[in-house]
Amino acid sequence: MKSISELAIKICADGADKQTMLEMYRNPLIKGFTTNPSLLYKAGVKEYEAFARDILSVIQDKPISFEVLSDDFKEMYEQAHRIADWGRNVYVKIPIVNTLGQSTIPLIECLAREGIKQNVTAVMTLNQVHAAAVALRKSSAAIISVFAGRIADTGRDPMPVMREALEIMQPFPQIELLWASSREVFNIFQAEEVGCHIITMAHDLLKKLDNIGKDLEKFSLETVKLFFEDATKAGLILEEEYI
Repeated sequence: MKSISELAIKICADGADKQTMLEMYRNPLIKGFTTNPSLLYKAGVKEYEAFARDILSVIQDKPISFEVLSDDFKEMYEQAHRIADWGRNVYVKIPIVNTLGQSTIPLIECLAREGIKQNVTAVMTLNQVHAAAVALRKSSAAIISVFAGRIADTGRDPMPVMREALEIMQPFPQIELLWASSREVFNIFQAEEVGCHIITMAHDLLKKLDNIGKDLEKFSLETVKLFFEDATKAGLILEEEYI
């Protein structure tokens, strides 16, 4: 098994908690950051731009993605330009469709022509990958985030989808494929095997990176000790057999 430092894939931290983001920034394994409205809500962020500018005052040399908030195409366009102005390392996240199921491809193509670096998000089908790649063809740099974890949640194997996505994107070397919605540390090795450029992981998963390559007998013993300690702390007892 390769060590984490030997992998070609770039690991990005997915979250919106300032303290944790800055902690991850100091970790040389973390190559960038992604956020989304759900993560901002979970972190209790109220003032979006103030939060973003605060983070960007420190994180200036690694890519970071911020998503538009509107569902209206005109407003999405205006927000995309506003967000892009926050920093040179900012990628603007544009969902592949709005909440009405209307395609954002015309908007993505327009923003690409205007030099906005984009992270096209919530992608789950190969048709969506193809449409996004063509729309981004004039970008200097872009990301297509395929939600491999959510694909797996439907009982489908995301590996063939990711392989075909890379084939579709091959004529556009400036576009990177991102394995999104990771569910376990093993997803890093799956994404590496496929050839994905980037994988995003939530902070709770990133804390498990130290387990990579761990001796399984040692891990087994640690697990048994944990169960025993928790039973003791809980005061669990096995009552005398009822008569």
